[in-house]
Amino acid sequence: MPKSSEGVLPSMKVIVAMSGGVDSAVACALLARQGHQVMGVTLHLADLSRVGLGVSRCCSLDDVANARAVCELLGVPHYVVNMEDTFQREVLGLFVEGYLAGQTPSPCVRCNSRVKFGELLRIAETFGADAVASGHYARVRRENGQLQLLRGVDREKDQSYFLFELTQEQLARVIFPLGEMTKPQVRALAAELSLPNAQKPDSQEVCFVPEGKTYREVLAKLAGPRLPGPGEVVDEEGHVLGRHPGFVGFTVGQRRGLGVASGRRLYVVAVKPEENRVVVGEAGSLAKSCLEVREINWLIAPPANLEVEVQVRSRHRPQAAVVEVEGNLARVFFREPVLAPAPGQAAVFYQGERVVGGGFITRAW
Repeated sequence: MPKSSEGVLPSMKVIVAMSGGVDSAVACALLARQGHQVMGVTLHLADLSRVGLGVSRCCSLDDVANARAVCELLGVPHYVVNMEDTFQREVLGLFVEGYLAGQTPSPCVRCNSRVKFGELLRIAETFGADAVASGHYARVRRENGQLQLLRGVDREKDQSYFLFELTQEQLARVIFPLGEMTKPQVRALAAELSLPNAQKPDSQEVCFVPEGKTYREVLAKLAGPRLPGPGEVVDEEGHVLGRHPGFVGFTVGQRRGLGVASGRRLYVVAVKPEENRVVVGEAGSLAKSCLEVREINWLIAPPANLEVEVQVRSRHRPQAAVVEVEGNLARVFFREPVLAPAPGQAAVFYQGERVVGGGFITRAW
């Protein structure tokens, strides 16, 4: 089994998650060049054309063709595995339920732990593979007999935030070949190796949202008759300022598309599904000093309390905090308020570069 993404055992059989993008292509190339027995696997996750939305970005024929072309160039086998049922259950279903509950879900976190690594590790067992690799910008290190999940060297591309749900058992069989590289280095190596997708742009949206569509359109189709209808936009005192077409899709911190005219700059400060109301207020109301976090996954022995830095969005600058733990509930007390932590989003706990745990925000005050 691999000890870390920095020092893997020689001549392993490795399954590489191939999205069709340049990162997974370079990850595959690096492992093949190191002499490992590599297989590329592309997961077919969603076909939203069945509900009239078109092909998801993550599952287009172009993506499959790009992944296959890379594998052919490298002389490694390529397989496509249908994971639609698992993706529907573990990601899309929770995505819809989260928004119907007035939350802002974190589908990429669930996809990584439940599908990309959860299912790929099961596939690895079927193929007799030793490990699963991906193009994520993160690192795994063994220290004092324990595996540590670390930020990628390229802080702009670091993806450790989305990986906090991985377990010690999963980390023991995961390789991140790009963890020590920067994106420019990855692009340069792809060009040097003449990979067919060397100049392919990075994906900027939630992967299952089809090109030209919005996630609100996806929600409308997937929620069907459960989609809530129009309701009121109110201020924090309950005064009606306007109407919204349905609270699903509104998120804490949102400023555009509120449907109200005001001389003040207003933001969504709360979504109240039980009242079918969206509450707006000024920026000061977005500042929160405390969080309640549940569904916690610890990558260290569960502590009673600890001092950490907490990241509440993928591009949020981590803030110093004290975390008090009671079973699978944690209360986060920030040293300075943070802006717009949204229920449903992940709150990930760091000590330096190391991920020590994380969970999902249920309340902020």
